[in-house]
Amino acid sequence: MAEVPPAAVRPLAEADLVDADRVFRMAFGTFLRAPDPRQFFGDAEFVRTRWHADPRAAFAAVREGRLVGSNFLANWGSVGFFGPLSVDPPCWGQGVAKLLMEPTVALFDSWGTRHAGLFTFAQSALHIGLYQRFGFWPRFLTAVMSMPAAPPAGADPGTRMSGVAGPARSAALASVRDLTDAVYPGLDLTREIESVLNQGLGDVVLIDDTAALQGVAICHIGAGTEAGGGNCYVKFGAVRPGQHAARHFGLLLDACHRLAADKGAAALAAGANAGRDKAWQALARRGFRIRMLGVSMHRPNDAGYSRSDSYLIDDWR
Repeated sequence: MAEVPPAAVRPLAEADLVDADRVFRMAFGTFLRAPDPRQFFGDAEFVRTRWHADPRAAFAAVREGRLVGSNFLANWGSVGFFGPLSVDPPCWGQGVAKLLMEPTVALFDSWGTRHAGLFTFAQSALHIGLYQRFGFWPRFLTAVMSMPAAPPAGADPGTRMSGVAGPARSAALASVRDLTDAVYPGLDLTREIESVLNQGLGDVVLIDDTAALQGVAICHIGAGTEAGGGNCYVKFGAVRPGQHAARHFGLLLDACHRLAADKGAAALAAGANAGRDKAWQALARRGFRIRMLGVSMHRPNDAGYSRSDSYLIDDWR
C-alpha cells in the first residue's frame, strides 16, 4: 500500500470556503448514509456563517494543496464549543481529525475558556474516543427539537435587537452580558449576536420587565443560515435564573414563535439536553418533538451551565 502523504493544519481562508462546505456536506452525509451526501443539509449554511463569525477561529487541514478537513470554534466568553469538524471521507482513519483537534484545544486554552464542549453522535465510539483523547467527556443526551411555528395571540411579549441601534444597542448588549453572566460566570454571547445581526442571519429576541432584562434568544431564520429554508432555529436562548424563570422562559418561546411567523418560517427549532431537564420538559409541553439526538461532551468533565434549574436553549452543533 502506498504511503499516505502527511497533512498539515493552517488557518482556514475565505478562498477555502467552497471546498470546506463540500467536505462538510460529504462527511456528514456519508456518515449518516444520505442518498446524495453532496446535498446533505440542503440550503442550510454552517461553514460560511461560522467563518464570517470569527475567521481567526477556523482551521483547515490540507494535504498536497487540497483541503481535506476543517473545524470551527465559537468563543462565548468563559464557554466555547467547536464544530462542525469534518474530514473528507476518502481521508477517514488517516489522523486528519486528530490534527485538527490539536490547534483547537490550544486555541481554547489561549482564550482562557473555562468550559469547552461539542455535540457529537452518541452512537459513534470512534467520535467519542477521539474527543476523549483531548479531555472531553460525554455528559448529556442532547435533543434538537422542533414544532410548527405557533405565534401567540395578543401583543408580542418581546422586542428585537434588529430595531435597536447606536448607544441603545450597546446598552442592550451590556444587559445581555449581565443576564448570561448570571446564568454562568463569564458567559458572553456578544460575538454570536453581532454575527447574526451583521450577516443578516436572523434576529435577537429580548424579554424585559421593569427590573432588568429577563430573557434573550439568538435566532437564525431561513435559507443560507443554520436554520435552513422554512425554519427558525434558536441557536442560544436563556432566561435569568430565579423564581420567575419558568414564566419568562414561556414568554421567550412565545416571542420566538412570533419572530418565526413574522419572517415566514413554518417551524421553530430549539435544542435541550438531559442536564437541563426543566427546559427540556417545558419544550415538550409546548409541543416540541425530537428530530435528532446526540451527546454533549465537556472539557473539563463538569456540568457547566447544564443544570436542572437552567432554562437554557442550545445544542452546540
